[in-house]
Amino acid sequence: MIIQFHSEARKEFFEAADYYEEQMLGLGDVFIDEVEKVLKVIEQQPASGTKITKKERRFIVSRFPYGIIYSVEKEQILIFAVMNLKRKPGYWISRT
Repeated sequence: MIIQFHSEARKEFFEAADYYEEQMLGLGDVFIDEVEKVLKVIEQQPASGTKITKKERRFIVSRFPYGIIYSVEKEQILIFAVMNLKRKPGYWISRT
C-alpha cells in the first residue's frame, strides 16, 4: 500500500522531530524511528489501529505521546495527523 501524508500532517511530523532534537541531541531521530515503525505496521496491517470514527483510525507511537491518525482507501493509506495526544483532540477532522 502507498502511504500519503496530508501536508499539515507532514509538517507536524517534522516540527515534532525538531522539538525533540532541541530537547536532547539524537532524540529527534529516535522520534522519527518510532513513527517509521508505526508506519510500517500500518502499511502491513492497515486495520490494526484503533477505530476512532467511521473511517479514521489511530495508532499510538511508542515512547512518545503521539498518535498517527489515518484512513485506508483502496490501495492508499492517508495520514491526516501526527497528533500530540496531550493537545486539542479532533483538531485534524477538517483534513479528512
